[in-house]
Amino acid sequence: MTYEFAEGYKIRDQSATHFLTFTIMGWIDIFSRQRFRDIIVTSMQFCRAHKGLQIGAYVIMSNHVHVIWTAREGNLSDVIRDFKTHTSKAITKSIGEEPESRRDWLLYLFGFYAKRTNANDYFKVWTGNNHPEVIYTGSFLRTRLNYIHYNPVKAGLVAEPSHYLYSSAINYEGRKGVMEIDLLL
Repeated sequence: MTYEFAEGYKIRDQSATHFLTFTIMGWIDIFSRQRFRDIIVTSMQFCRAHKGLQIGAYVIMSNHVHVIWTAREGNLSDVIRDFKTHTSKAITKSIGEEPESRRDWLLYLFGFYAKRTNANDYFKVWTGNNHPEVIYTGSFLRTRLNYIHYNPVKAGLVAEPSHYLYSSAINYEGRKGVMEIDLLL
């Protein structure tokens, strides 16, 4: 059996299960606000229901998101693109329309990052690289699941992984989390 690895951090096998990291530009702590975390959850749920996304695990930290995803239709890059495009627009819209003490600063920074790219976007929320890693063995899967679920513990946010609300750790204990996932073990 041969495995296709995500060499050079590119998705080579669109159907393979991948560990991915989505990072906010400048490591801005946007997810310190619940409404922005909820945008991520809602978008993941939409992709699961309508785009064939299997969500094996996730954690939403203050400035990045770790996931284990598989695209049932063999189009993982497309799902990631759509997810990041939608959430970027939803986040910037929420910053502009809802109470936000950091509004001017956030919009300035996301605008600044957009000007440094070739894209025609007004705002750039996410970095371009997702650092994809193919999950190629059960051992590697367990390593990545632990990494995801212990991220909030390492950050000093909770004492136990399942105590963090925006993580799939609780799902792996057989309890209901903030959203349904596709258990991998």
